[in-house]
Amino acid sequence: MLSCRFTILTAMLAASLAAAAQTSTTLKDAYRSSFHVGAAINEAQIAGTDARGAEIAATQFDSITPENVLKWERVHPKPGVYSFDLPDKYVAFGEKHHMFIVGHCLVWHSQVPDWVFEDGTGKPLTRDALLKRLRDHIFTVVGRYKGRIQSWDVVNEALNDDGTLRQSKWLKIIGDDYIEKAFEYAHEADPQAQLNYNDYSLENEAKGRGAIALIEKLQAEGIPVAAVGIQGHDSLDWPSIEQEDASIAAFAKLGVKVAISELDIDVLPPVAPGSADVSMTLKADPKLDPYVNGLPDAVQEALAKRYAALFRVYLKHRAELSRVTFWGVTDGDSWRNNWPVRGRTSYPLLFDRSGQPKQAFYAVIQAAARPGLSHGSDAIPIEGR
Repeated sequence: MLSCRFTILTAMLAASLAAAAQTSTTLKDAYRSSFHVGAAINEAQIAGTDARGAEIAATQFDSITPENVLKWERVHPKPGVYSFDLPDKYVAFGEKHHMFIVGHCLVWHSQVPDWVFEDGTGKPLTRDALLKRLRDHIFTVVGRYKGRIQSWDVVNEALNDDGTLRQSKWLKIIGDDYIEKAFEYAHEADPQAQLNYNDYSLENEAKGRGAIALIEKLQAEGIPVAAVGIQGHDSLDWPSIEQEDASIAAFAKLGVKVAISELDIDVLPPVAPGSADVSMTLKADPKLDPYVNGLPDAVQEALAKRYAALFRVYLKHRAELSRVTFWGVTDGDSWRNNWPVRGRTSYPLLFDRSGQPKQAFYAVIQAAARPGLSHGSDAIPIEGR
């Protein structure tokens, strides 16, 4: 009986996808009344050398995030030296296409040059000196785009998996109030910008509790946190739909908006479910890269079902969500191709390496057309459930 029902529901999905494929609906149009749908765009798309990727971004999405060009090592590579050519083009791209523009990110433990934390002799800076350097950076970068970048990921990945504060150089030199200071500086630089805390694995109980405690602490101190970014580096079976639902609800209960800020779904053999620790590296292993010749139809279908199930949760929480942003435009752009094993062939997004929409794309479009479908007894089942 269950097998028969699964077959029927799979056929229903196939029919729905076929119908959606005949339409010219874009992602941004499908979700216009619910939340922004965005993508992280890379240097080639910003510069125009990847015209195909830039066209997909302009056509399908109404929000953008810069993958790298506003990170400290790119925008502020040396003392007193700023590189604004690509960030300027990034903002201009968003304005040209009437997009909600996100700045990513002001404070992170990664992709920060060593000089940021050192004096002229290579010794660690004092607290006051590093705070001044942080303030100058934020005022210069945020101030340049005041009124043009609508939302900033102010602090990125400040928590360990157990919910405690990461022992970054920011924490060791300044103390745990570096987070408060970063938000204060960003708010001073652009009082109208939406300011976000952004992290991965917030669906896990310990880290989620730590993030809630952090936001409550900032709120108690009058720090203007407008949104929490749940990154959404997911797999086919993590987080569960119940975890995703509960996580969004828990942060919304604090009175902040929620952004699904870096969405992708790993279909490869899991190596660290829920993690997005960029420092993790593993040796190449053919068992970890099984789809070098293309994604099997069964996995394409599982990916489509997984995306549809997640978007039904997002639609349930449409009043609390500000945006859902995919971390990349096509599969070929994804950071997952090189993490934690370099050179893997990954398939985590809605557009394939040739820029064509995948089955998952049509499943996401169809989810918007059937927002009342729950993940309960009437739902198209997720792989493994």
